[in-house]
Parts: sequence; structure tokens; C-alpha cells
Amino acid sequence: MNSELQQDIDALTGTVRRFTLERIAPHVSRWDEAGEFPRQLYNEAADLGLLGLGYPEALGGTPAPYALRNAVSVTMARHSGSGGLLASLFSLNIGLPPVLRHGSPEVQQEVAPQVLRGERIAALAITEPAGGSDVASLRTTARREGEEWVINGEKVFITSGMRADWITMAVRTGEAGSKGAGGISMVLVPGDSPGLSRTALDKMGWWCSDTAHLRMDNVRVPARYLLGEEGAGFRIIMTNFNGERLGMSAMALGFAQACFDEALDWARQRHAFGSALVEKQVIRHKLVDMRMRIESTQAWLDAVTALADEGKLESDPQCVAQVCMLKNHATQAMQFCADQAVQILGGMGFMRGTKSERIYREVKVMMIGGGAEEIMKDLAARQLAL
Repeated sequence: MNSELQQDIDALTGTVRRFTLERIAPHVSRWDEAGEFPRQLYNEAADLGLLGLGYPEALGGTPAPYALRNAVSVTMARHSGSGGLLASLFSLNIGLPPVLRHGSPEVQQEVAPQVLRGERIAALAITEPAGGSDVASLRTTARREGEEWVINGEKVFITSGMRADWITMAVRTGEAGSKGAGGISMVLVPGDSPGLSRTALDKMGWWCSDTAHLRMDNVRVPARYLLGEEGAGFRIIMTNFNGERLGMSAMALGFAQACFDEALDWARQRHAFGSALVEKQVIRHKLVDMRMRIESTQAWLDAVTALADEGKLESDPQCVAQVCMLKNHATQAMQFCADQAVQILGGMGFMRGTKSERIYREVKVMMIGGGAEEIMKDLAARQLAL
């Protein structure tokens, strides 16, 4: 990494740290209990340039390498301790890329600038009640009628699904009864479309993230909202997943660091049996075990981020395999650190309001969302020709 880029990272992460500590961290527990965070936070994040990071200037964004974007994700995760907040606040990073890569210039201008200004919310809708990780078996259909697509079906576990103004949705097009990956397309659905209904879901974690079950009953959208060519949706989805998984790895690292920070602070302050917990060998060993996993994840994230910035994220099988394995390693490190932190905090670790308790509840969605561990292993094996 050159010194100029490192200076940019240091300056931006410093700003992000202050913003997170002032505008997010003090309120996260209350927002969790409320089941949502203020929509105004999108505007505040946009004003700092955080929503537009990595997007074209022509659409209101700021081009940035993955090294800068991932550093921001790590920082916000570490100092907020809330995956739910980050998942919804940055759902544009999984909803917008297909629009920018495959939408017409007119559609891009219609959608992206308002999202990057925090005025509209973008989401991605792939998963279905009967499909899960088996994307090729999705059942939501879109049939062409004149200059419109008519959509019927269901989507579930959709992040920002209750609030989203634009939903990038995977559908099955082509002949009736078509099956497999070849019949899948991507369509942009306005959130105010007649026939679109939403139901909020209750979750183990990510409480302040609005997660929805969507139902489409003859939802009509303009034909120009087809993203890319008809039938090319499966490849769009798979490419989009690579960036999502890299971003989740960065978040997982930040959450692991948050757990370490809280556990170390507690161990230094808490006294038992005549001395601070940190002076107990068993506690120091737990902290070192946490640190080992954090350091290895950081090193691996840096290496894969460098590959991504070389343009290998979408086309190099070796890089795709690295992303899959990194996501598993990073979320396992997060899981280990959350478990050890709760153990070190003892009874306080079981109390709502600590970062470690929240992260402990949220770790499983990180290990499932964006591609479950088992899927990641199998995909990595295929990319490595094992």
C-alpha cells in the first residue's frame, strides 16, 4: 500500500470513528429495542460521503479502492458493535451494484444519485422461502406484457425490506415452467409498486435492521427496469456476492475487535480474588487467543483486498476461492471472540447493552448471510479444482 493511500485511510477512518462514537454508539441499544434507527442517519452518512464511497462521481459518488472501503467497514463495526445497523445503513452496497453494472444510463441516473444522497434506500431481494442458498431454484416469476414486467412470488430475509424505495430483485423469466440458472433475470422494483406487500420479521439479532418478507401479487414494473439481458441474472447474482462477502469479512473483523476491546477493558477494571482479571493467566490466554484470530483475519483481509483492487474479484477463480475462505475464517474469528468476550465479562456479558452480548447474538447471521459456511467451502473447492 502506498503512503498516499495509507494517509487517506488514516484520515477517513479517523472521521468515521468520531462519527460512529458520537452519532451511533450511544444510541445503538435504544435503536435495537425500538427495532429501527432514524432514517435521518442515511442523510448524515451521505453527508460524510460514506454512502457514495466507491461509486462514480457522475452519479454523486466518490471512487475509492476496496482498501479504503474495507477500512471504513472495519472501523464502523468496531466502534458501533451493531451489525444490524450497518446491514441496513449500507444495504445499497448489495442493491446498487447490479444497477450500475447492468442498468441503462437513464435508470442509473434515476436511481443512484438519490440513494447516494441518503434520500432513498436500496435493497437486494434474492432469497425465497423455499430456496435459501439454492438460487437456481427460485420461483418468483416475471412475465412480459407489452412494455411491462408482471411479477408474482415471494422473497424472504430481505435486509432493508420494509423501508426500501428500490429493490433489485431476482426473478424467473422466459418460457413458463423454465428451470435452472438460465431462466433467471434481474429486475428493479420500485418500493411503492401496487401489489407489493411487506411483513417485518422477528430475529435473533440485527434488531434495528428492518428485515422483511416480500410478496408480489401482479406487480407491474416498466420493461426498462430489466438489468442486463434477460436470462443473465444468475451470473449477475454470483458476481454481486463476491463484493458482499468481502464486505462481510471486513465487518466480521471489526466486530471481533469490538469484542476484544470490551473484554480487555473489563479485564483491566474488574477485580476478583485480590487482583484485576487481566492479571489472571487464564484470562490473558483468552485475550491472546482472541488476538491471534484477529491478527490472522486482518492479514488475510489485507491480502484479498489487494487482489480485489487488482481487478481480480470478479474473474479470477483463485480470488473467488480466497473470498469464500476468508468469509468463513473472519466469521469464525468473530464467533470465537464473541464467545470469549462474553465469558470474560461473566454475568455482564449476558446483559443486554454490552457490545459482546449483541455481537454474540448476531454472529450466526454473519455465518449464514451472503453464503452459508457450507456453501462457501463447496464453492471454494470448485474454484480451486479440488
